[in-house]
Amino acid sequence: MKKNRDLELLYELGALRFIPRAWKQFFNADFENLAEHHFRVAWLGMILAKMEKKGDSGKIVKMALVHDIAESRTGDAHAISRQYTKRNEHLGAHDMLKDTLLEKEMLELWQEYEDRKTIESKIVKDADWLDVDLEIKEQLARGHASLRVWLPQRKLVYKKFNTKSAKKLFALIHKSDPFTWLLNARSRFTEGDMKPSKNI
Repeated sequence: MKKNRDLELLYELGALRFIPRAWKQFFNADFENLAEHHFRVAWLGMILAKMEKKGDSGKIVKMALVHDIAESRTGDAHAISRQYTKRNEHLGAHDMLKDTLLEKEMLELWQEYEDRKTIESKIVKDADWLDVDLEIKEQLARGHASLRVWLPQRKLVYKKFNTKSAKKLFALIHKSDPFTWLLNARSRFTEGDMKPSKNI
């Protein structure tokens, strides 16, 4: 069968759905998978770019989509396993994208992200970190109280943020309730047949 590297890439990207975040090991919670992580990092990046009034949003989205794809080959590593393992993410990213139509552009963006010199790469890194804070808040709201053990460590991450907007969003996340979007959304309780009457 003839190789089609673009199709192979698309199937491998689909397989990111089956790679759990490594920190699931500590809490046995239903954490996001790697594909879901990429998705929210892209959205976080766009929001941070708007808050900063800097950076190319299109470039940020592409960079967010490529920033952790090498983990398809290397796996994810958590705070403890990083002390014992050596991963070759450079080789993983290059092998994944080799001979595809996107190879040159996406490898350049991947390397730019790794170098962390441009505003876009700094925003994507901040988004990468903030996704963890959103996940922690969601898991705490679902009753996984054991995650509180990580909150002091998140303050260490706060000091590493590259942008003021990330620090602001971090503070908002940690004061937020993950269910407010549900309660405030248009629904039968806010706009429909169950909406409270002003006469009551």
